[in-house]
Amino acid sequence: MNDGRHRSRRGVLRASAAIAGLGVVAGCVSDDGNGSGNGDGSGNGTENGIDGNDNETDGNDNGTDGDGNGAEDDDSDDASSGSYAVTMEPVGTVEFDSVPETWAANNGSWADMGIALGQEPPEAVYLTSRYHTQYYDEIPGVSVDKSDTTSLWEGELDPEEFLALSEGVDVFVMDPNFPVGRTDHWDESDIERIEATGTPFFGNSIFSRDYGWHDDYEYLTLYEAFEKLSQVFQEEQRYTAFESLHDEFQDEVEAVVPPAGDRPDVAILWPAGDGAFYPYTIDEGTSFKQWRDLGVTDALGEAGVSDFLSDRGTIDYENLLEIDPEVLLLRSHEALSAEEFREEVVAEMETHSVASDLTAVQNGDVYRGGPLYQGPIANLVLTERGAQQLYDVDEELFDRQEVSDIVDGDF
Repeated sequence: MNDGRHRSRRGVLRASAAIAGLGVVAGCVSDDGNGSGNGDGSGNGTENGIDGNDNETDGNDNGTDGDGNGAEDDDSDDASSGSYAVTMEPVGTVEFDSVPETWAANNGSWADMGIALGQEPPEAVYLTSRYHTQYYDEIPGVSVDKSDTTSLWEGELDPEEFLALSEGVDVFVMDPNFPVGRTDHWDESDIERIEATGTPFFGNSIFSRDYGWHDDYEYLTLYEAFEKLSQVFQEEQRYTAFESLHDEFQDEVEAVVPPAGDRPDVAILWPAGDGAFYPYTIDEGTSFKQWRDLGVTDALGEAGVSDFLSDRGTIDYENLLEIDPEVLLLRSHEALSAEEFREEVVAEMETHSVASDLTAVQNGDVYRGGPLYQGPIANLVLTERGAQQLYDVDEELFDRQEVSDIVDGDF
């Protein structure tokens, strides 16, 4: 990690070229990743597999939300001029002369945080198919039109595209170590070239804890990351309001979770085709927050199955039958409604010669397993959905209008 201070695009553009060059320091990297041809870190850096492009769409491209106006923070480095700094691993201290107005995000985790903080949607994300804006359908008055959002990783993630995008965005809300650790054609010099334009990186990869290149610096929880982004956008009051709502929500969730002996063991899987699956074991990453909060037992982890991101392995129906989890949670199907999922996915398993013997299939306990990425709004929706799936909860666990009011700045 470095302790360098980075200045925002506006600040650098106001400075002389010589001074601008001095302010750029890349995020630190411990690179033991080897790239990926299937979106998981194995070769050519394209994102067309497990943490890449599953061709999911969500069909909700009908509006925008957020006022995009961040309030000034009295705790800024220089409140009179509006300048301030935010510190987070691995990017160090990033200085802003004014609140960013345009931004790009790596995925739906950070993009959702920005919407929760009242910002306009990001100009670009790694993959728009992984930013599931249909979750906003649950929140009155909140919607995101991503039809004009750029997908940065539809093919090969290209540093030149970042250089071009840096002319139009004020901050890249993404971990600079991710493209370096996940591809074989990025290195620290690419990060330095991009930041030399004056557009800094500000992010920490939080969805999983199975990337070796992340071991050298701190992981953040969802709300720790959310708080840091609120400081970037100078929206600490919105963050505090969401934190309070989340605390109340956690109390509601705890009240519907049964005693430990009555909670199911679950297997989280991503279909790999031909009856094979990429296994995901539940860790402390934000990708699994709803399942941790709902108190489930990780059937795959208990059986000693390795997480896909750690060894790129697969399991098949025969392997699953040996473990025989009570519940199957299948990812890569968020574009489907619950009914469509039953008709298109579960029905096929019910007629499969081996899958049909699984307890979860026989008992009708096969469900959509949620996305890889979730921010504070998506997490509320997904946790409540999980409580409905696992515990037959039929009441709302959070106040939709309160979420809407916070996004609108009415709190």
